[in-house]
Amino acid sequence: MKLFQVRKGQFVFYQNELHKVYSVKPMFKKSVHLYRLKDMKQILTSAPEIHYYKPQHHDTFIFYGKRYTIDQDVIPEPGDFILITKPTPDFLDHYSLNDIEKVDSIEDGNVVTTRDNGVKHHEYVVLVRGRKEGATEIAYYDKNLVPEEQQIEDESISYLAENDDVIKPSVGDVYYDIREQTKAIIVAMTVDEVVFGHGVKVHISEVIDDSKYELIYQVNEDF
Repeated sequence: MKLFQVRKGQFVFYQNELHKVYSVKPMFKKSVHLYRLKDMKQILTSAPEIHYYKPQHHDTFIFYGKRYTIDQDVIPEPGDFILITKPTPDFLDHYSLNDIEKVDSIEDGNVVTTRDNGVKHHEYVVLVRGRKEGATEIAYYDKNLVPEEQQIEDESISYLAENDDVIKPSVGDVYYDIREQTKAIIVAMTVDEVVFGHGVKVHISEVIDDSKYELIYQVNEDF
């Protein structure tokens, strides 16, 4: 579906791959800013170049080098990822359409995420790791146009380390948390998460999202 009124958070297809809108700046010719879901590469484009897609139950896609399937019937557990599809945040919460957040705790189906957002049970669906049987592929608009070698590589998080399109975090980097209006240093990392000095753990995709974090100091300033 062609889009002429683009909204932040929408899932869209651009050049045959799934992206998410992270900002819209109408004053510019290329007014739509996207993240490619598979690796968080940033894209600048315009509304006629993208196709809107509303994620559905049992859709499967790649998020930062790992495949997930949307399942609206699963009860999440701590450590699971959720996709916020019907956001109605309270005053102290900070999340929006199609944000992907990690579950910290659950009570009666309502979750608290690792970013201290309280998300009600009717606002989200769970992202189950891997491809569930019968799932609908949405990583690509037309999978037949994607070589098998690329499909395999897209689901291998190891290739992201060789992708120079994104400034990746390192231990010792200092970031400004835009929501909390605080600075924090990265003290530890896993394959896809960073740990800040004050104990907050977030997915790497959040740290490289410049609407959530701003890089203040980088240990290896080679750029």
